Amino acid sequence: MSSLQQNTRETGAESVREFDAIVVGAGFAGLYQLLSLRELGLSARVLEAGDGVGGTWYWNRYPGARCDSESYYYSYSFSDELQQEWEWTERYPEQPEIMRYLNYVADKFDLRPDIQLETRVTEARFDEDANRWEIRTEGGERFFTQFLITAVGCLSAANVPDIKGLESFEGDWHHTGGWPHEGVDFTGKRVGVVGTGSTGIQAIPAIAEQAAHLTVFQRTANYSVPARNAPMDPEFQEEVKENYGEIRRKQRESINGHPFDINEQSALEVPEEERQATYEAAWETGGLQFRAAFSDLVVNKEANDTASEFIRDKIRDTVEDPETAEKLTPYDHPFASKRPPIDTGYFETFNRDNVTLVDIKSSPIEEITPKGIRTTDAEYELDSIVFATGFDALTGPLLNLNIRGKGGLSLKEKWSDGPRMYLGLQTAGFPNMFTITGPGSPSVLTNMPTNIEQHVEWISDCIQYMRERGLDHIEATVDAEEAWVEHVNEAADRTLLPLAKSSWYLGANVPGKPRVFMPYAGGLGTYIQKCDHAAAKGYEGFDLTSRAVAAERQG
Repeated sequence: MSSLQQNTRETGAESVREFDAIVVGAGFAGLYQLLSLRELGLSARVLEAGDGVGGTWYWNRYPGARCDSESYYYSYSFSDELQQEWEWTERYPEQPEIMRYLNYVADKFDLRPDIQLETRVTEARFDEDANRWEIRTEGGERFFTQFLITAVGCLSAANVPDIKGLESFEGDWHHTGGWPHEGVDFTGKRVGVVGTGSTGIQAIPAIAEQAAHLTVFQRTANYSVPARNAPMDPEFQEEVKENYGEIRRKQRESINGHPFDINEQSALEVPEEERQATYEAAWETGGLQFRAAFSDLVVNKEANDTASEFIRDKIRDTVEDPETAEKLTPYDHPFASKRPPIDTGYFETFNRDNVTLVDIKSSPIEEITPKGIRTTDAEYELDSIVFATGFDALTGPLLNLNIRGKGGLSLKEKWSDGPRMYLGLQTAGFPNMFTITGPGSPSVLTNMPTNIEQHVEWISDCIQYMRERGLDHIEATVDAEEAWVEHVNEAADRTLLPLAKSSWYLGANVPGKPRVFMPYAGGLGTYIQKCDHAAAKGYEGFDLTSRAVAAERQG
């Protein structure tokens, strides 16, 4: 058993429990982190707000919810046995299939005994004297732990817009990130969807097929590439299983976590006819690999213009009404500078007689009335409203935990001007706290289990390193944090990503949130190298100590 034995005791009406490590969240990250901690011999407990495992996929059950990465590599790589025995049914798995997969993993590795469901963390506070974290839950429980590991995901804090009059609406409303598990029946209803990001682009075609009428309220027109989803080809699946080693190598060495071969040519160095043929082939293949059509689409504006205009032409060719097509055509940001959606029949949906598009950039929403949504131009009567308005990404899920570090400093205060972390793994002033896919890591730019696994393995190796040397306290240094924040900004500035001023990469979808580019845009392969380098140098950039030894010396 571990050096800090699991202990449970009752103090008045409170249950107080002690563990070597507490993990918050039971999605892809939390499950693998628990397994890794067990393998180190540590006592660990996962605290999960939902009544089941799944993380982001537990909460996001909206119509059309589907992964935008292909199933065969949106999966764990740590167990070859798991890779070989699991059979995917589609190119892009739907939410229920991903949930089946994660539940299968939880059962296969017997993880459930150490997962505490329906337990929402309301506060985490570092006790400097005891060198441990105290965690409190909504149910009144208290946990003490040496290591606090947040596995809350990048996209788990729903962003419900603060629109005047919402409480007066007489119909029902839902956010896609907190969808009722029993589903919502839109048959015969007048439905309004607010938002046309990745989630809206998935949900809108599905809702349109059911609703009597669908009104889409669009702030920012978006690029989208067809997914070309299809049932999984058995021969392809066998080929994948035979070559998983190479596939995973490509993922870890890639820019964005995908095992795609990127065309090494510039979009500007080939003749127009060849460039168009390359885009056409990528369009027919479908999916996020459209970004791999040429090497410079996310770093060279002139090259990107060729891809952006190609997609604009596709929108105009698809949408029959020229006025609607123009509203749906993006001009204010380069392709892939925001999270690039993929779709199944999104633009075709606007050819349906029961679908209306409202441009709320030119005609903003003024209020929600008892009967619907009123813009500056008209009122739209609705029975249901769906907010596909995304998330308070990256920082929101962490700030919601009400974390306080040394001296009682809150994470909210520390990040008042934007998140500050070293390697996206730790923030100075918050010892023994690790974050999986936090701000300053590739996080949402890869959003892949492969990226999660790299974080989990790095954290687990670090804890093992500390235990072998009698160290019990680790904290990122301020200097390392400052240098990393500067590097994150430099990496972003070498791309076109900061040009999308409405992007949630910048926090632009949440009023009052600091406008700071949050993820690391230097590429997953480069990021892994930097993390490995820090570890090889004895965890360079971190202050590692033994508090017990230090106390003895002072005594």
